[in-house]
Parts: sequence; C-alpha cells; structure tokens
Amino acid sequence: MTTDRTDPVPLWNIANILTMVRCAMVPLFVVLAVLYADSVGGRLVITAVFVLAMITDFLDGHLARSRNLITDFGKIVDPIADKAMTGAAFVMLSVWEYIPWWMTILILVREFGITIMRFTILKYGALPANLAGKAKTMVQTIAITFCLLPLELWWSPARWIGWSLVLLAVVLTVWSGLVNLKDGLRLRREALAGGAR
Repeated sequence: MTTDRTDPVPLWNIANILTMVRCAMVPLFVVLAVLYADSVGGRLVITAVFVLAMITDFLDGHLARSRNLITDFGKIVDPIADKAMTGAAFVMLSVWEYIPWWMTILILVREFGITIMRFTILKYGALPANLAGKAKTMVQTIAITFCLLPLELWWSPARWIGWSLVLLAVVLTVWSGLVNLKDGLRLRREALAGGAR
C-alpha cells in the first residue's frame, strides 16, 4: 500500500531566487538611470538592466509552474517585484521629462491599486491572469524599452513614438485595471454567496 506524499517546496528555489534578483535590480536600475541618462552607453546599460529584469520575470513564473515551485513567498513578492521595476522605469522616464507625470501617476495608481486588491481578496480565491493584463504587460514592456533606448538622442521623432507607445500602455493599463476590478468584485460576490448557502 502506497500513500501520496507531497514534499514541501523549499523557500530558496530557483524561481524565488530569480524574483529576489529582480528586486535587487530595481535600485541598481534607478542609480544607473540617475547617473547615466544623458550618455548613449549609459542608456544602453540602463535598457539592458530593464530587459534582463523582464526576462527574469518570465523565467521565474515559467519555472515555478513547470517545476511545481509555487510558494506563498513567490505569490506575494513576485508581483511586487514586477510593479517595482516597471514603476521605477516610468518614474525615471518622467524625471527625464520624456513622458508627462500624469501618465506615470495613472499607471502607478492602477498597478499598486490592483495589486492591493488581489491581496485583499485572496481569502475568497486567486484572481487569475487575463488577456487584458497580458496585453497591458506586453505593451508596457515594449513602451518602456523603446523609451529607455537612446534613440531620441540622435533622432528627435523617436520621442513622439515613445510617447505614443506609453499613451497606448496607459489606455491598456486603465482598461485592464477595470477588467480586474470587475473580476475581483465578482469573485468576492460569488464567494460570499456560496458561503451564505
């Protein structure tokens, strides 16, 4: 007779280590963005740090799911690390006066607001990822990467292209936020209704 045995997932697994590396990359990114915003080489390094952070975001999620390395720590810290990196990038782009502050503030309010909502409704269930959120993340990443590259230093129309990409990211960010809010309220309502039976 055999019994099913599930080994506990170690806290320091490869997925969580990648998440912590991404957390550590946020202050590195900010320091580089403050010191080297006006040089081509500096901007390329800043862009490389951001892109590498986004790659770790993809990798840690893939590894956690494929190797069954999902932990409570990862569920909490991973989205915080994601929002910290993209939030830092948008803030620095506004500090550089590349994009207006209202765009950055709108994106930050949405991102951290939805993250807080996800935590508050965890007792009712996890809010699954949806197409709106995936589209938002993809466009945000493309927009930030384009703006971080030093293209506008030698080609002035690049700034308008970057601004347009960020504007599209703002629209998708607000739209996906409304979708998540609706889904979160429905999840809470259904959970409460089920508990009342």
